Amino acid sequence: MDKNIDGGARRKSILGAILNMAGPWGNNGDNGNDGGNGNGGGPRNPWGNPPGGSPGGGRKGASSLEELFKRGTGGGFRGGIPKRPGGRSWWPLVAIAFIILWVLLTSIHRVSPQERGVVTFLGSYSRTLQPGLHFSLPTPLEQVTKLDVEDIRTIDIPEGESEKLILTGDQNIVDLAYSVRWNIKAPELFLFQIAQPEETIKEVAEAAMRAAVANFTLDDTIGSERSEIEQQVEQNMQQLLDGYGAGVVIRGIAIKKADPPAAVNDAFKEVSAAQQTAQTYLNEARAYAQQLTAQAQGESAAFDKVYEEYRLAPKVTRQRMYYETMERVLSKVDKTVIEARGVTPYLALPELKKRAQQPVITTPEGK
Repeated sequence: MDKNIDGGARRKSILGAILNMAGPWGNNGDNGNDGGNGNGGGPRNPWGNPPGGSPGGGRKGASSLEELFKRGTGGGFRGGIPKRPGGRSWWPLVAIAFIILWVLLTSIHRVSPQERGVVTFLGSYSRTLQPGLHFSLPTPLEQVTKLDVEDIRTIDIPEGESEKLILTGDQNIVDLAYSVRWNIKAPELFLFQIAQPEETIKEVAEAAMRAAVANFTLDDTIGSERSEIEQQVEQNMQQLLDGYGAGVVIRGIAIKKADPPAAVNDAFKEVSAAQQTAQTYLNEARAYAQQLTAQAQGESAAFDKVYEEYRLAPKVTRQRMYYETMERVLSKVDKTVIEARGVTPYLALPELKKRAQQPVITTPEGK
């Protein structure tokens, strides 16, 4: 055989060359007079004998890669996993360990205090797990779904900045924005009774709000009756959801915005300002009327007391009333006292004091 590489040897696969104990550079053991290279003066065979190995052809000159393939097909090395002592395979032990690990991971469940675990057996509801450590059949026989029953969830209606127009009882339109707070009461009902629980709660909230606002006027809706509307919506929602078997509890309704539609909001504010002004005037008038009424009642009570005294002593009471009347009248006018025989002279001290307080007007000389 020619020691050089011919066209047929080029088309042979590497694996076929190894199995035929011939490298891609020619025979490796038939011709031993090639200077130790086995290729007739060509490139050195990289799969030839390593330095220090036995020269020449034969089985002793096989390459390390060839020996590796021989060990892989000779029974000592199969599939990349060595055999156990005695020639037995490791696969049964690996399978048993995997099954044990799978059972442990899918059969032991820890339920937190705020959670409840819903167990299904082959897709059907089986039981509800309370907080603690529990065991179940491995998946897929039994599956456990944990739900937080203490978390207060919130649904905002409407979402974002969009309008939610609702008709009031006096045929007006109000733009309402509100939120619904709720949590899970019965996990098994929440999971299996209604297909889309949160969407159902949202639709029930909208229906209950429209029914409640229809009983109030626009002024009541945007004014002092918000709390009453919230209570009615909460009660109506709970009744409807209990009838559906939703397994949830409504914790509260909060109206965040109650305004007229944006198109008429400016005009409505002007009307509201005028109504508030009119109400202010009415309140002031009522306060003044109450003040006059209280004053009249006080004067009437005083007159009744005088009348009672007059009935007991008419002459004395009449004289005392005369003196009191004259005292009120004369205290506001200037008085002149004329001396009479047997009357002590009167010194007008108040008049002197009044004159002393008046400023003295002086004029320049010659004028």
